[in-house]
Amino acid sequence: MKILLVGNPNVGKSALFSRLTGTYIMSSNYSGTTVGYTRGFVKLKDQRIEIIDVPGIYGLDPTNEAEAVAVKMLDDANAIIVNVIDATNLERNLNLTLQLIKRGLPLIVALNMWDDARHRGIEINAEELAGLLGVPVIPTIGTTGEGIKQLIEHLQEVKPVPPVPPVEDDKNDRWQQIGTIVSKVQTLKHRHHTWRETLGDFSHHPLGGLLVAAVVLAATFWLIRLIGESIISYVTDPLFDVLWTPALMKLSAIMGSSGFFHDILVGQLIDGQVDYLQSFGLLSTGLYIPIGAVLPYIVAFYFALGLLEDSGYLPRLAILMDSMMHRLGLHGYAIIPVILGFGCNVPAIMATRILESKRQRFIAATLISVAVPCAALQAMIIGLVGHYGMGYVAIVYGSLFATWIIIGFILNRIMKGYSPELLLEIPPYRLPSLRVIGEKLWLRLSGFFIEALPIVLASVFVVNILYVLGIFDHIARFTAPVVGGILGLPDDSITAILVGILRKDVAMGMLVPLSLTAKQLVISSTVLAMSFPCVATFVILGRELGVQAMLKSSAIMIVAALIVGGILNMIL
Repeated sequence: MKILLVGNPNVGKSALFSRLTGTYIMSSNYSGTTVGYTRGFVKLKDQRIEIIDVPGIYGLDPTNEAEAVAVKMLDDANAIIVNVIDATNLERNLNLTLQLIKRGLPLIVALNMWDDARHRGIEINAEELAGLLGVPVIPTIGTTGEGIKQLIEHLQEVKPVPPVPPVEDDKNDRWQQIGTIVSKVQTLKHRHHTWRETLGDFSHHPLGGLLVAAVVLAATFWLIRLIGESIISYVTDPLFDVLWTPALMKLSAIMGSSGFFHDILVGQLIDGQVDYLQSFGLLSTGLYIPIGAVLPYIVAFYFALGLLEDSGYLPRLAILMDSMMHRLGLHGYAIIPVILGFGCNVPAIMATRILESKRQRFIAATLISVAVPCAALQAMIIGLVGHYGMGYVAIVYGSLFATWIIIGFILNRIMKGYSPELLLEIPPYRLPSLRVIGEKLWLRLSGFFIEALPIVLASVFVVNILYVLGIFDHIARFTAPVVGGILGLPDDSITAILVGILRKDVAMGMLVPLSLTAKQLVISSTVLAMSFPCVATFVILGRELGVQAMLKSSAIMIVAALIVGGILNMIL
């Protein structure tokens, strides 16, 4: 037996899926596409049943790639359809239900968000609705698990309904039928506006929405910084220092504390000790970057993202940003990867999968790589450049923001392809379920370990060999005329900029001994932020976009960094 969870976007399918499958969850892309879906398993007596969370659709006439994949899943699968319905918006949801019934598919309706409907004064007679539709209807609450047992028990009783003969579909007749059904099964009671609804209205207001966005984003960044730095300070750093450093020092002693293979595996010792930010060994910096430095911020950002998703705020932020993002060839939902990028560019590039077209994913990934500094780099910029005054920090961020806007505008004008419109349902505000957030967090973290970590380690290994062989020094000598002429920087600064491929905050630290002026520090930090991303981001960029698109994106970064650096050199 196979079960497909089908329904409109934002009807609680993910929470219901989580309740049905528990921890047996896998994430995949549909064959031949970049459209993602999740699948898991549930045991029904002695039978192991596969459950697939189908991408959200409003009807069976697809308007984008995700909807086309969803319809194809329905056509190809010999499965029971669990049609998840938002009980607070019965009329709109029944449009898809009647189309599914007309196909004669074995169907059961999960009348989800039953608690929200009660809170709003909406009463639905589920038994009468089942009689009118001719299929089982089970009230459910995905976040708490209410009704899940009854849903599973009814799965064994679901049978195909007689298909309707193929005739021309009259949409007006269908909506009249929906209106008749709703009038018979649904009643509304008078009730007062709740504080969540008042907050929702305020979130949509042009000025109120910006105020709410500023408060929410500020609180989100504070939470991310708190969680990320706490994990680094109290978990990953102690684990590396107490457990891993002694093992590395013993290995270093066995290998003679220096030499080619020692520098590749352990790295160069700093004052006789392993320095995880400067040694650049595969087993030191190579492990520390993805696990000790990147992973804590991935945990923090995905936890914060889960709160924003499940509270119902994220769609409101997307709508608020939609007009501006359209000018860059994106839509409002692209703000999510951008927000992630301010913590770490790795999950940000991975999050561009939520965008529908290759064109959108390329634009978003390029803009993140070129103009969104990660948290570690931001800390160094504020610390070093801010020493000369916060006005210089403002110049760096102003340059990055202007670059983000200009490059996005240019790419939107010159790139071929289609950027779909944002068709987004705005759910009510809800209190997030920590259980659901935790399960989604684990799913996303497992994706990072499986997809990103092995490639990052392999890439760090290759870059370390180039570094030990002195390839970076040759590149520094070759590019010296450009660095000194266009950017007005000392020749030695190119080494720091190239080390930024490994770790950008370390590269910023390497600028300190060069005794740069305030002007040179502004230029070098801006160029460092805009040029090649760190190796972890670079690898994920290639994986998500493909090699050819990655090379195009890299060329844009280099050209943009030289142009902006040259302009700053002339006007400062």
